[in-house]
Amino acid sequence: MVDATASFDGNRLAATEASPRALPQDHAGLFISVVSADGLAAYAEFCRSALFAPAQSAGWVLNWAAQVRPDLLVATLSADGKPVFSLALEVTASGPFRVARFMGGRHANGNFVAADPGWLAKADIRAVRSMLAAIAKERPDIDLVALERLLPNLDGVANPFASLDHFASPNLSLAVDLVGGFDALLSRASGKRKRKKHRSQIRKFEAVGSHRRIEARTADEVARLLDGFFEMKEFRFRKMGITNVFGDELVRSFFRALFVQALAEDKPSFVLHGLEVAGKLRAVTGSSRSGKRLICEFGAIADDDLGHTSPGDFLFFDNIQEACATGFEVYDFSVGDEAYKRLWCDMETQHFEVLIPLTLKGRVLALMLRQGARLKAFIKNSPTIWKLTKMLRRKAAGQAASTAGEDDS
Repeated sequence: MVDATASFDGNRLAATEASPRALPQDHAGLFISVVSADGLAAYAEFCRSALFAPAQSAGWVLNWAAQVRPDLLVATLSADGKPVFSLALEVTASGPFRVARFMGGRHANGNFVAADPGWLAKADIRAVRSMLAAIAKERPDIDLVALERLLPNLDGVANPFASLDHFASPNLSLAVDLVGGFDALLSRASGKRKRKKHRSQIRKFEAVGSHRRIEARTADEVARLLDGFFEMKEFRFRKMGITNVFGDELVRSFFRALFVQALAEDKPSFVLHGLEVAGKLRAVTGSSRSGKRLICEFGAIADDDLGHTSPGDFLFFDNIQEACATGFEVYDFSVGDEAYKRLWCDMETQHFEVLIPLTLKGRVLALMLRQGARLKAFIKNSPTIWKLTKMLRRKAAGQAASTAGEDDS
């Protein structure tokens, strides 16, 4: 692994890189550009043929830029006049530090930078380092580039950032293999119990009224499902004493724009589902479609008279069944190791983090973030300590127990 702390100190970079635009002679034909908002159109065009994760899609990046209006930059590596690797970041303040990160912050999970698949097959990591050096030269105010929750591979293509110094993310990502269909999945995942529970849930729903699963297909339906989700999440986080990462109105506007814009696509890349019982939303999920993978980006359930029926589990059952029927090979529950996910999952993905200090201050922050990640991983990898931590957190917020269907990570 490369020692990122040594290799990417901002002062040393300025001395070792001849130009942030053209690479040295042994990289003939390769050029680098670092631009701000005026680079978004070119980024979107590149994404038409590039490989990328949902949080690096043009829809995600352009809507985050439009709604949140961050201080952003787009660093692009080009070969023979064509882009082959493009990194879209926002620059945020963290105390006295300036950090460049993926757009979306904690909402951006399973990250994989937009890249040309052909170039990735023979990716030149020296060129990637030079692109990071160009960022340091063009934006000397940035202390640290923090690339978090990176996928080790996407569609079998290795993530080039794994060649840099990195460490494991503190949270696992869980998924279930759908190959063979829903019946095959249930045959190895307590299928009889799941079907029995599903039938029991239907009877409980019918006792209070009709029920239906909704897929948002209009802007009004997007608004209804997201408003319901935001309300559910706000109530739950408040009871748990956790900061509501969906509470900022700019973040809410971003998700509204993202899911509405996706409706115009032949196969929407982002989709909302909801469970309605007796005319009221009881559970909501927001998902992204990435190749053969359906990813549950977020979910929530109503804390009401039907909470004991596990409406979140019911919606997951139907979502997974539909994912099998429509040809998806993986249902991904995304980041967070929770019991309700383990009821389904047979696949684990260990994301990784890359911290690239560009200044001396950045080196201090990188060390702090590494230590924080190690502590978090230690806590979460110890069932006893993690259970105690969640119990104390809920007790402080006045709630006694966790609710299935949501991630408390």
